[in-house]
Amino acid sequence: MLPKLFGRVVIPGAVVAEVSRGRQMGINLPNLQPLPWVEVRDPLSPAGVLLAWDLGAGESAVLSLALERRGSWVVLDDRLARQAAASLGVPLLGTAGILLRAKKSGHLAQVAPILAQLDSLGFRLKADTRRNILKLAGE
Repeated sequence: MLPKLFGRVVIPGAVVAEVSRGRQMGINLPNLQPLPWVEVRDPLSPAGVLLAWDLGAGESAVLSLALERRGSWVVLDDRLARQAAASLGVPLLGTAGILLRAKKSGHLAQVAPILAQLDSLGFRLKADTRRNILKLAGE
């Protein structure tokens, strides 16, 4: 869905490593490196301003890369990382925002089954947030 919505996607190596660890734990996640629409790129240096946020390696690398590449959007679901992005003026989307865009563009028939699948993987959404997402999706 990501290449259909955004074309090429730039992902830092820290995120690739996190996804690889998930795959090793048996979670059904893609191998990101051979995907032709994924570009793995690390930030030139970690953004010092992020040290105070105490973010994970993946979130820090994503935000550092976005600060180096102004105009970039980031995909973040972690609340603290989303707060950091907003504070730094980095445009962001979450998984729910991607699902809504996919449905609106005709790449996804329904959002609810995907949210249910994400639930089974431990993706957490507050009940009112879920209701709002489904309302926006027309479901």
